[in-house]
Amino acid sequence: MIDDESISARRPGLGPDFARFWVAQGASSVGAQVSELAVPLLAVIVLHASAAEVGLLGAARWVPFLVLALPLGVLVDRCRRRPVLVTADVARAVLTVAVVVLAFSGRLTLPTLVLAVGLLGVGTVAFEVAYQSFLPTVVHRAHLERANGRLQATASAAEVGGPGLAGLLVQVLSAPWALLAHAVTYVVSAVSLVGIATPERRPGRSGRSALRDLGDGLLFVRRDRYLIGLLGFAAIYNLFAQWVMVLFTVHAVRTLGLTAGTLGIVLGLGAVGAVLGAAAAPSSVRRFGAGPVMVACAAAECLALAVLPVVDVSWTAPVVLGVLVAVFAVNGAGTSLSSVVALTLRQLRTPDDLLGRVNATMRWLSYGVVAVGAAVGGVVGEALGTRTGIAIGCAGTLLTVVWVVASPLRRIGDPALLAVGPVTGAAPPSGR
Repeated sequence: MIDDESISARRPGLGPDFARFWVAQGASSVGAQVSELAVPLLAVIVLHASAAEVGLLGAARWVPFLVLALPLGVLVDRCRRRPVLVTADVARAVLTVAVVVLAFSGRLTLPTLVLAVGLLGVGTVAFEVAYQSFLPTVVHRAHLERANGRLQATASAAEVGGPGLAGLLVQVLSAPWALLAHAVTYVVSAVSLVGIATPERRPGRSGRSALRDLGDGLLFVRRDRYLIGLLGFAAIYNLFAQWVMVLFTVHAVRTLGLTAGTLGIVLGLGAVGAVLGAAAAPSSVRRFGAGPVMVACAAAECLALAVLPVVDVSWTAPVVLGVLVAVFAVNGAGTSLSSVVALTLRQLRTPDDLLGRVNATMRWLSYGVVAVGAAVGGVVGEALGTRTGIAIGCAGTLLTVVWVVASPLRRIGDPALLAVGPVTGAAPPSGR
């Protein structure tokens, strides 16, 4: 007898429910790219924020990961995940519209914007933790790498159009219009998620306290050397990359003289590399192995950013734009490709009943440090200047390469060989 799981594993298509999930993720990705540029530009151009204040704004966006990721991971493993996703989308749409209304009425202040960004971050934490845990419900584990590749390629494609759209809306209309576009994407995402028909089982009651369940997730990650390797890769890189990008937005506008539209075009064209990187993930892993691919990606991501402090306003405009596009194209290719590999490995290494807590643990540190990077980067840039601050942040990213080379990640060949079965328990299988 052939069971449903075996049939699903051989099924060539990813199915209509994955298509709906894909639309939801695509809409969220476009909106995220729009707001990622529109919010700091709103602060710099409209509210006249300093480098330190822009850093504070960036920190507010990511602090919720430090505070809420772990408890939300427990929640996600104790309830169905799709309602969490839909609720997060609806709440963020309402909050974004509120910010737009305040901005159009002239009553938006920097403290209010910081508070709003922090509240939006709460919804983002819930969505991120539940989203990565919900995917294996929609897609069989045998197809996760292909599904993650498509999702990452879509997110990368959003990086092509999102910044350009945001820059255009900010320059031609105003930053609030860009944020309004983001609110619409939340609605599209929620509607698409509601349309998913795949039944999601209700998790059984563990009979244990939330604190005990939280400890199980932390213990699972701590005992798995591959998950520890992925955690260090993401945490080190994200900390210093956010440091660099917070300062680059200010540096690009005030030192290099880029307009909002030009900056959006630079980031958008540079993101073409991210699209190509995500598309190349499955074939690259098959040809070279996951480990060598991750080492190469770490080196490409960090060395590309190291060019940013060298770019000078004395260069001709075409040269400045060409160099910046190349920097973000190479960096985007590396981050996109490595993200596909890392997410697939995490999903393969984790039983379904622990996915929420493991994803939350990974997000807690890998995204939580982004708040630290944004805050520290802003302070350093304010004290030493944006160029020097960017250079220090770029030097810090190189620690990522050292970590990956020294970790077990570099020896991984076929990720499928590291998969665990859908078993219940806090500790991963022995023999790793």
